[in-house]
Amino acid sequence: MIVHRGADLDADAVRRVAAGAPVQLAPDLLADLHGRREHLLAALETSGSVYGVTTGMGALAGVGLDAAARARHQENLVVGRAVGSAPWLDVAQTRAVLAVRLRTFLHPEAGVSPRLCVRLTDLLERGVLPCVPWRGSGAAGEIIPLAHVGAVVLGAGRTLDGRGAGPFGLGAKEGVALLEGVPVATALAVLHTAAARRLLEQAERVLAATAEVLRASADPLRPGLARADDVLAGVHERLRALRPAPVVAGLQAPLSVRVAPAALAVARRRVDDLAGAADRALEGVTDSPALLPEGSFAGTAGFAGTELAAATDALGAALLHVADTSVARTHRTLDPRLTGLSPQLSPAPGVQAGLVAVHKRAVGVVHRLRRFALPALGGAVETSLGQEDVQSFALEAAECCAELLEGLREVLAVELLAVHRARLLRGGLAGLSAGLTGALDGLAAELGDAVDPDVDDRPYGLDVERVVGLLRAGRF
Repeated sequence: MIVHRGADLDADAVRRVAAGAPVQLAPDLLADLHGRREHLLAALETSGSVYGVTTGMGALAGVGLDAAARARHQENLVVGRAVGSAPWLDVAQTRAVLAVRLRTFLHPEAGVSPRLCVRLTDLLERGVLPCVPWRGSGAAGEIIPLAHVGAVVLGAGRTLDGRGAGPFGLGAKEGVALLEGVPVATALAVLHTAAARRLLEQAERVLAATAEVLRASADPLRPGLARADDVLAGVHERLRALRPAPVVAGLQAPLSVRVAPAALAVARRRVDDLAGAADRALEGVTDSPALLPEGSFAGTAGFAGTELAAATDALGAALLHVADTSVARTHRTLDPRLTGLSPQLSPAPGVQAGLVAVHKRAVGVVHRLRRFALPALGGAVETSLGQEDVQSFALEAAECCAELLEGLREVLAVELLAVHRARLLRGGLAGLSAGLTGALDGLAAELGDAVDPDVDDRPYGLDVERVVGLLRAGRF
């Protein structure tokens, strides 16, 4: 991937870098970075005191630095703030962080040197990735995790595979630039939106299949019933296509079937909101102090990550509600009054348990997820001797969102396993589209039931693991 301008490193490009794509900076971009660096160095000569460059940071911003202290200051800023520990971000997440950090360094407000930007591309190409902590970021921005990135840039920090990057020195303002902004929350938002979109597409397929197991009325999906809501209308249209010839018994579908399209529509809107917040963070001014075009410096608040935290919180709440509807539908699939099948999808009720305990597993997962759906935005605690008196906790919101995505995937896997077992007991699901039928055939092959259907009890935890893997790989 050859980058000619910052906008080339958009959200899609960040996801490609996360997946392993290398990055090169075009010669014309390197020349532009050199010019901006010269502009910054000239501005430092005439600007007097500059936060974090000629002074300390935080509550010590009033401490002026002499020439000797300035020479060491940028590296000291980074090393002393790398106070995190495991658990670390994984390889894809860390690559995304480096890609976003590079993207923000290409902004004119950063004023960093071309060699620092090339250092990041070199780390990506060599796979020398910093250990970036998931937790314990109680700063107004992302100073602690970004200090771990900066330490590896310097050649002094811990890496995921234990390799070192070799020594590297920072110039004026480059330590501050490494510590400012919200590249971690932005990178995680970019990855979470992609994962959530795929998971919600899978949730629609699972919903359609469960509705057929339950012989649920398709009346709520009739065209025109989603007036004034294009997102919901799209969900309805896709569900009708997935279940074009429904087999129906009864006038009223269970509420968990009827309200699920609205829950999915809400979640889709929240994904779009988070994607928009990530796009704005990629393009916005998050450096502080930021170099202005006229050559002066200004303190900013772009490093706070407030919108990312709020949008991530909202997505988390929506994902939990989707999980709530899923676990309720799974319970309905165990009810012979709705399915016409044996209780608990057991081939020999009373002798074999069927999926009753599998459903209880899903209940436990959803109960756990409720703790992660609490909003992270809020709960300010003063730090830095009162200099920082508000935090957005965007990284905590991102961590909770990751747990909600994984938990929803597990709950959907349980529901999908129930669909599969019901399909074996019924001998097929007649009302589904050819595409969805083929996906269920693939699931049966994954579980080993395609050739020799078996509905007897077995260690269903292994089945759930296989279905989770299928969903994670995008193979349903």
